[in-house]
Amino acid sequence: MAYLWIRQVWFDAYLRWNKEDYDGLDTIRIPSSYVWRPDIVLYNNADDQFTGSMETNVVIRYDGQIMWDSPAITKSSCKVDVSFFPFDGQQCRLTFGSWTYNGNQIDILNGLDTGDLTDFVENVEWEVLGMPAKKNVITYGCCSEPYPDVTYTLILQRRASFYIFNLLLPCVMISFLAPLGFYLPADSGEKVSLGVTVLLALTVFQLLVAESMPPSENVPLIGKYYIATMTMITASTALTIFIMNIHHCGPEAKPVPRWAKKFILQYMSRIFFVYEVGESCKSPKSQPEPETMPKVQVMNGQAKKQEFKPRAESFPENLGPKGSEKADEPEQGNSKASNGAYGSCKERDKLSDPEFLCGSGKDGKFKSCPKNQCLCHNESLLKNIEYMANCFREQKTAQIRTGEWKKVAKVMDRFFMWVFFIMVFFMSVLIMGKAI
Repeated sequence: MAYLWIRQVWFDAYLRWNKEDYDGLDTIRIPSSYVWRPDIVLYNNADDQFTGSMETNVVIRYDGQIMWDSPAITKSSCKVDVSFFPFDGQQCRLTFGSWTYNGNQIDILNGLDTGDLTDFVENVEWEVLGMPAKKNVITYGCCSEPYPDVTYTLILQRRASFYIFNLLLPCVMISFLAPLGFYLPADSGEKVSLGVTVLLALTVFQLLVAESMPPSENVPLIGKYYIATMTMITASTALTIFIMNIHHCGPEAKPVPRWAKKFILQYMSRIFFVYEVGESCKSPKSQPEPETMPKVQVMNGQAKKQEFKPRAESFPENLGPKGSEKADEPEQGNSKASNGAYGSCKERDKLSDPEFLCGSGKDGKFKSCPKNQCLCHNESLLKNIEYMANCFREQKTAQIRTGEWKKVAKVMDRFFMWVFFIMVFFMSVLIMGKAI
């Protein structure tokens, strides 16, 4: 809708006079209904009540020139392209021509190359960049005569500041919250909730955008940004669920593959500064070697020990006659045990050897081991020791395996966090670049 002043000038040979005969009267003003007027109308009028110009006076000069300035409020149809909303520009055309006279009867010319915008009242939403005029001569299919018209093209540019501060910037700030979901600890229980909340917030803003723009088959730029952001947040939420599943892998999970240990736990963890407690970026903590635990097996009534590395301080003080021999005596005992020395009770006579002495009596002399301390009488004890050692070893292996999976999940969290931060940044730069 536009408020215009339409100025029409034509010559009427029957309305001339000699101003000398009328005391120098060169112009007169009479109602426009008293003279002939061209039937110039707006071709692309979209008003439901088709009305012409206001009935104002016309100015008649002595040489037959008639000038008619009539204000008019026009409502015209305009093809709107919202592909770059809210940074879009529109071109609306106002086509004026005669409704009944053809080009052989009335010739229409534009007095100026552009519309006069001197008294234009600024609009809060649109900025008028120009209003060029152009004459067209069209031959319609119904008639063979040409029909001239004058088309004014109103070049408009939308003022995008309102939409930037109310729709675009909140969306950008909300979008930067989505990658932070990867930074939340997996045990907090809020990773998925954050992604869903951000997705719902963007859905509300998408509805506001749909209400503030006219219906069109073209998807606007801000709509594409919202859809891309919502797709990215949906993908981040799905990846968060996948990573949480990795983080909560229990002891029954399979070990981390060798390629994952080398690529993720060694290289990617250093790139994204993911370290365990006690590690540093300069000296990452090496993987602790599991201590060699004694593996005791009972076979055919004989006890066997494997991978046993005793220490001198683990033996009581009364196992040797001298303090310097305390560290050597257990090794000898271990060697004899491996040869089956303790495996049979038939060799109890060897207990007189100092290597098999169990302790000293009140008189200071060493006494032999009693019969109930022979290994052949403690098979149930050996089985219990073997069970506890195996349980401890399996528990420690399961803890190491669970820690490796948690570290894999943490490295993937950091990786996807930076990937999505970069995506949001470039999307925001592209959408803001349209405004410059």
